[in-house]
Amino acid sequence: MMGRRINRCLISLAAVCAVLAAAARNPVFDGWYADPEGAVFGDTYWIYPTWSDLYENQVFIDCFSSKDLVNWERHHSIIDTCEVKWAEKCMWAPAIVEKDNRYYLFFSANDVHEGETGGIGVAVADNPAGPFRDLLGRPLINDIVNGAQPIDQFVFRDDDGSWYMYYGGWGHCNMVRLKDDFTGLMPWPDGSVYREVTPEGYTEGPFMKKRGGCYYFMWSEGGWGGPDYSVAYSISDSPFGPFVRKGKILQSDEKVATSAGHHSVIKVPGEDEYYIVYHRRPLGDTGRDHRQTCVDRMTFNADGTIAPVRITFEGVGPRPLAE
Repeated sequence: MMGRRINRCLISLAAVCAVLAAAARNPVFDGWYADPEGAVFGDTYWIYPTWSDLYENQVFIDCFSSKDLVNWERHHSIIDTCEVKWAEKCMWAPAIVEKDNRYYLFFSANDVHEGETGGIGVAVADNPAGPFRDLLGRPLINDIVNGAQPIDQFVFRDDDGSWYMYYGGWGHCNMVRLKDDFTGLMPWPDGSVYREVTPEGYTEGPFMKKRGGCYYFMWSEGGWGGPDYSVAYSISDSPFGPFVRKGKILQSDEKVATSAGHHSVIKVPGEDEYYIVYHRRPLGDTGRDHRQTCVDRMTFNADGTIAPVRITFEGVGPRPLAE
């Protein structure tokens, strides 16, 4: 009798494992979603993507949470244009940070051009699933400086507690210092506010990660609607650069998907373990906004360089976080 019970338990465990394995896939959730920002808060993974649609339909932001990188729960419309009065359309490319038990969501809105209202905004909530409220009632960055459209922001906290933002489209990237309460920008020691840090090949989608004392600056290059869309990177000993291009780490695979780019990176807390979160297009699909969010493993070579990422249909997981 005891042997039968053990066998039944083993069979049940195997069945559960099989279900989890079968659920691991790319894209990680259904729907057209792009520009994903990955994060870890407590024992939960989070992804904040753009709802990929015509600009006039991009009037809200969803997010997704998971305990294991496999099973994702959608949290619909954590912020929208009803809350952000100055935003009319194109709420996109969210970035999120946690500070003092509050969550700050940075976003782009309105596809702003010279003389128009729009650009980069910031919202705040007491929960990573929102609801978020507009912190300023106006854009944090509205103006086009150094040729950089104010979109695709990434917020980075350095080890000394300084907060920096990298942002920019149209082939230019700026870096700014953020006030500790995220209500404005701080000048650099020379009195300037914006520093251009555009690396070779840059199009949009900057991202910064620090590992082993080195600053890994990454970005998307190529056209966001084309097969050449991809991710390249540089390594520096300073968050200010210089950022010298080392090569591509994420790109199309003719057997899997095309236009792989606009990424972020999730680090498993306490481990030297990384997952790249990005969007891509299904093979043969030419729909302008048909982009899907995927997660694959990202690894480093012994010399500290980043190994090229293999994009997959299988995805990763399950990978629960320690409690």
